[in-house]
Amino acid sequence: MAYPPTAAPDPRVYAARRARLAQRMKHGIAIVPTAPERTRNRDSHYPYRFDSYFFYLTGFVEPNAVLVLIAGAQPRSVLFCRDKDKEREIWDGFRYGPDAARSVFGFDEAYNIAELDARMPAFLADQPQLGCHLGSDEAWDTRVLGWLNGVRMQVRAGIAAPEAITDVHALLDDMRLIKDAHELDTMRRAAQISTAAHQRAMRATAPGRGEHEIEAELLHEFRRGGAQSPAYTSIVAGGANACVLHYVQNDAVLKAGDLLLIDAGCELDGYASDITRTFPVNGKYSAAQREVYEIVLAAQAAAIAEVSPGAEWNAPHDAAVRVLVRGMIDLGLCKGSVDAVIESGDYRRFYMHRTGHWLGLDVHDAGDYKRDGQWRKLEPGMVLTVEPGCYIQAGDGVPAQYANIGVRIEDDVAVTATGNEVLTQAAPKTVADIEALMRV
Repeated sequence: MAYPPTAAPDPRVYAARRARLAQRMKHGIAIVPTAPERTRNRDSHYPYRFDSYFFYLTGFVEPNAVLVLIAGAQPRSVLFCRDKDKEREIWDGFRYGPDAARSVFGFDEAYNIAELDARMPAFLADQPQLGCHLGSDEAWDTRVLGWLNGVRMQVRAGIAAPEAITDVHALLDDMRLIKDAHELDTMRRAAQISTAAHQRAMRATAPGRGEHEIEAELLHEFRRGGAQSPAYTSIVAGGANACVLHYVQNDAVLKAGDLLLIDAGCELDGYASDITRTFPVNGKYSAAQREVYEIVLAAQAAAIAEVSPGAEWNAPHDAAVRVLVRGMIDLGLCKGSVDAVIESGDYRRFYMHRTGHWLGLDVHDAGDYKRDGQWRKLEPGMVLTVEPGCYIQAGDGVPAQYANIGVRIEDDVAVTATGNEVLTQAAPKTVADIEALMRV
């Protein structure tokens, strides 16, 4: 069942995005469907989540809908959606229907989704190009090709089918990469909710509690704060589990003397937050844990300092790696000079991932990282994560005091005109702040 946004959508926001897409297309037609409902088992469905590209252009959260956008001298936006049905609304909840959807969301036209197959050939006729996304859903691909073939069969009547098919996602990726004021405001609110959830988790953590119990504290705070769902499956990893990057079992018992790594964020009105904090189960870092933690914290600070307009995407990663490698050498994990260890890649035994990713409607959001073989330049409105880590599994000559220590620290950072804004800054991350919070 679709969930409503926290605030009523402003149709002007989405209409402006559709107009920008039409300008980029110049001439032609784009078709953007929302996500289908998915069966979990038997007659139970997964909680519904709309397609991010569709939502970006419409603000419409109901399933079984398609946007048709016509670009050219007389641009038009057309929504196909479920019809009003009082019987189904008793079972499944409110639905707009075409007439209300057209008015509320600012479309030029709207029709019952049942009319889609019948109307699409006419929309496609004599359009020079079709913008759509193929290759993700075989049934959808077959449907689009059926419409095209229907138009091609009218060639003797002087009607032409689109000669070019382009990936509309490629145009939208660049648009989605730069967040507008509406998006940034939503992401700030998502960050606030997730920050409160991490603080709650820290206060609730104690030896003997289960990872699943701490996950429950996160979920409680997400919903209490108004978020609709987690942005991704929460990672609640105690002890050696923190050295498994995508650990999601969350079923172990927390032990005194271990660290707890939590990578978790909520989704609010479609927008993701993404925070990682690593803290001691018993509220006090050991000397070895503190050594590793301070290295990762310094690496993150160096990386965040590189987030500014004009900087290359990879600059934060390069800065973090240099600090991490220096620390690994100091801890006896790697041998040689910083440059030699980086060149050999030996540090990747303990730091094997990148330092961040784009963030937005998807937790790993749309947008290229390179252009013409060169790292992309950061621009105001881009939002990325900064998340260095160090994961020291036992064995392979690892000093005993560091064995099975896994640390990651992650924040959400928006590029501003003059530098950056750390959206998740309020989530405690210094040793002093974390230990103080856990004493309360």
